[in-house]
Order: sequence, then structure tokens, then C-alpha cells
Amino acid sequence: MTDSMPLPPAMSQRAREFTGPPVPARPAATVVLLRPHADTFQVYVLRRASTMVFGGLYAFPGGTVDPSDRPDTIRADWPGRLGVPTEEAHAVVGAAARELFEETGILLAGPLAEPDHTATATDGVDWETDRAAVQRRELTMTELLARRGMRLRDDLLLPWARWITPDFESKRFDTWFFVALLPESQTARDVSGEADRTAWITIEDTAGLPMLPPTRRTLDQLAACKTIPDVVAASAHRDAAAPLNPRVELTPDGQVVLHIPS
Repeated sequence: MTDSMPLPPAMSQRAREFTGPPVPARPAATVVLLRPHADTFQVYVLRRASTMVFGGLYAFPGGTVDPSDRPDTIRADWPGRLGVPTEEAHAVVGAAARELFEETGILLAGPLAEPDHTATATDGVDWETDRAAVQRRELTMTELLARRGMRLRDDLLLPWARWITPDFESKRFDTWFFVALLPESQTARDVSGEADRTAWITIEDTAGLPMLPPTRRTLDQLAACKTIPDVVAASAHRDAAAPLNPRVELTPDGQVVLHIPS
């Protein structure tokens, strides 16, 4: 099944002018960060700065895979869950954790001696120095965690979906979507310099915000989950290995329609 939606004018123009072949899609990861709110939950969104790819649109923290993204992981099933070989799967997981840390200061990691714990407050001066060094690629996440006697808590990343940018775009991404719960004692903050607004917001309050279809579709799917435990349960049945590739159709009346996989 697919849903259809008309494209904005600028995207419609790019679709009409596209003659192919499509550029390769770069592997990427994004994290839907959740926190409890009353009897439901909120999601952390940011609006990309106008200088960024997809500027002006609301999105989740995330970005492309970096060559340094090669973490040791707790979960052994990532290749099957993500649909790629082990090294590539671990790189995607590493990118998800690194991008979340870079853009929000949230660290999905815990002490080696306490495998069930996560890092406490990560907003001190020393942590900010390390976060900035990771962002500048002067320090890898693996090096950071080793120096602090910690390990990645990749078991806190819940795979949700995999989306590929339509063929007509000049910048394309093969993006894995993950869901994660805000660790206790950590606070998300706008530190990346890549957003001009950030907010914790209920899914109902995201209505009307400008977003790309995969972002909106993810929120629609999460809306069916009333609580965070519902989200965790739903994630176990999600297929994050099969890529979803929206398809463009030029209609007889000249309209450009995007068909979005359900």
C-alpha cells in the first residue's frame, strides 16, 4: 500500500527536470528521542537552519555515517535488523549514537562496571569539550567512551524504519530511523549549530509543522502508541531492513505526485 501527496513547487520542478541516473544514497541515521509527558510522551524535534540540507524543515537529530563510526555493540542482531552486513550495520548504529550526542548532548552509554546504567548529566564543561571534539572529528566516540571507562548502550536504540530519498534529489540518503528514550538525569540541548529551533512537543502539536514525508510518517506511526511501553512493544515488530523508496508520478494534468510506502 502507498499514500499519495502533491509535492511542493521546488521539489516538483526538480522531479520534472530529472533525467537520471540517480546519485548514490549515502548511509545515514536519525533518532526519534522520546520522554514521558503526563500519561503519554513527547518527541524532540529540531528545525534545520536555512543553510543546511532540508533547511526550514522539522526533523529528528541525525546525519550521515562517518568513517569513524565503528563501535563495539551490545546487540548481536544488528545485521539482521538493519539489512546490511555486520560492519555496515555497526557503522549505522554508531552514527545514530554519535549524531544524537553531537546534536543534543544525549549520550547513550554507561559505565563498564554498571552495564544496566546510563551516563548521568552530560552538560558539564568537560563533557561539552568532548562533545565539541567529537563534532569536529578530533575525537571518535570509541575513543571518548574508552577514555571514560564506558560502553555504548546500543540496546537502547530501537530500530524503526529505513527510508531512501527519491531518485530525483541531488543529495540522497539511505536513512535508518531509530527510537530512543531520554536517559534519566540527562537533558537535551541545542548545541550543534545546525538548527534554528528545537522543542519537546507532543505528536498532536506537530500538526502543520513543515516536514519531509518520512518524518511525518514516523510521527503518524508513533501516534498509534499511547505510551512509551507501547512504542517499545511496537518496535519489536518493525521492519528496519526493507528500504522504503517514495516514487514520483507525473499525472496527465501536469501535477507531480509522491507515492509514499505505508
